[in-house]
Amino acid sequence: MKTKYSVAELVPHSGSMSLLDEVIDYGDDWLHAKVTITTDSMFAEEQGVPAIVGIEYLAQAIAAYAGLQERKGGNKPKLGFLLGVRKYICSADFFALGETLILQVQVEMQADNGLSAFNCILKNGDIEATARLNVFQPDDAEQFLQDNS
Repeated sequence: MKTKYSVAELVPHSGSMSLLDEVIDYGDDWLHAKVTITTDSMFAEEQGVPAIVGIEYLAQAIAAYAGLQERKGGNKPKLGFLLGVRKYICSADFFALGETLILQVQVEMQADNGLSAFNCILKNGDIEATARLNVFQPDDAEQFLQDNS
């Protein structure tokens, strides 16, 4: 299903740290997004963007999924935290300039306490990266940060 919201309305990142270009499609427990690598991309080097940045692309796709869930409930997107990454495997060292990456995130587990796990795939032609990302979205992120500082 196509969303009526822009990435900026779904992901609580701003400026150059907002890395996604577009949410392509989504369902009840998944989301597809895309990002095009350009010379203006955050983290771009001569060879392109280092593949390790794929983790952040996938994390922001999860944030877009969470933002859609909040918007469907009539709420604003909330801050979330990447807790861990398991088995990030990428078939390339860099994402080349001009490439468009398709990000696919699928809910594996979602608990009532804000913890979730997502199976993730990043694709473009010959490039594929996979990972499992564990995330946490507290009800009140500011209070959570104050309580844990």
